[in-house]
Amino acid sequence: MGKYVTFGEIMLRLKSPGHERFFQSPSLEATFGGGESNVAVALANYGFDAKFVTALPDNDIAEACIREVRSFGVDVSGIRRSGDRIGIYFLEAGANQRPSKVVYDRAHSAIAECGPGDFDWDEVFDGAKWFHITGIAPALSQSAADLSLEACKAAKAAGVTVSCDFNYRGKLWKYGKTAPEVMQDLVNYVDVGIANEEDCQKSLGISVDVDVHTGELDTAKYEALSQKVLEIYPDMSIIAITLRESRSADTNGWSACLRDADVFKLSRQYEITDIFDRVGGGDSFASGLIAGLALYEDRQESLDFAVAASCLKHSISGDFNRVSVSEAQSLMGGDASGRVQR
Repeated sequence: MGKYVTFGEIMLRLKSPGHERFFQSPSLEATFGGGESNVAVALANYGFDAKFVTALPDNDIAEACIREVRSFGVDVSGIRRSGDRIGIYFLEAGANQRPSKVVYDRAHSAIAECGPGDFDWDEVFDGAKWFHITGIAPALSQSAADLSLEACKAAKAAGVTVSCDFNYRGKLWKYGKTAPEVMQDLVNYVDVGIANEEDCQKSLGISVDVDVHTGELDTAKYEALSQKVLEIYPDMSIIAITLRESRSADTNGWSACLRDADVFKLSRQYEITDIFDRVGGGDSFASGLIAGLALYEDRQESLDFAVAASCLKHSISGDFNRVSVSEAQSLMGGDASGRVQR
């Protein structure tokens, strides 16, 4: 089995306790997380040889971050030590009709200050089978966008499969470029595309008549959207889209669809109530899909594994999805009882 490499930013996550508002009490829960590191950790949990590549400063907080990622069995040898700070995000968990809030403090973070030539991609991709990136790093700065494109080109040159979660983050695109201006070029090097309901529209400028705020889904429109993506990007072999029906901050319908050159697949839908933590749900789908494509030849089974794994993430605090292959397979097989396993 080759190495599964992910590249992007990992941050210090500071969350208000439970469902409290910011500073309702004088404490914040400190953990670490970020889209690409979340994928690496989940893949390591599934037994894959995972490597996370990023840049972090040389200080005690960054050291604690590296220890945390390493503790899951992720290879951290590709982490560059540079820059002055680690990015931070503050999280307030919503409840009922009050949405969750994220506040970023990541300007001029170590990875945002990196650019082309700062990583030895020949070394990074030596023995690699898969490379995963998201639309987050390209949103941080022009130099990070150039670096992300360099990484994708190097991966393709090395014969490595490239996946990208388009991950539109409107609060981050502040350096003068729009997301489509950057992502449309980068996605030319992507084999497996991953998105949620609005990423295709806002990251790539590809749209059909889909309203992501109604809480209702018209799967025929997502079938048309996925077909349109593959038509515009003929080198992309698979596009998978998560379908979230947000009835409230605590109750979501959760499913996904997948299209390749031959078929359109739709997963079963899970009704998730009493959501514990939805942050990282999309990342857990991405890691589940990458794992599912390796574990199963049948595209339906690959998709169903990804949806089951990411459904379970909603029950776990923190960014990382701490579920096993067998737990995802159990839910995938129909055991949604939540009964004590003895």
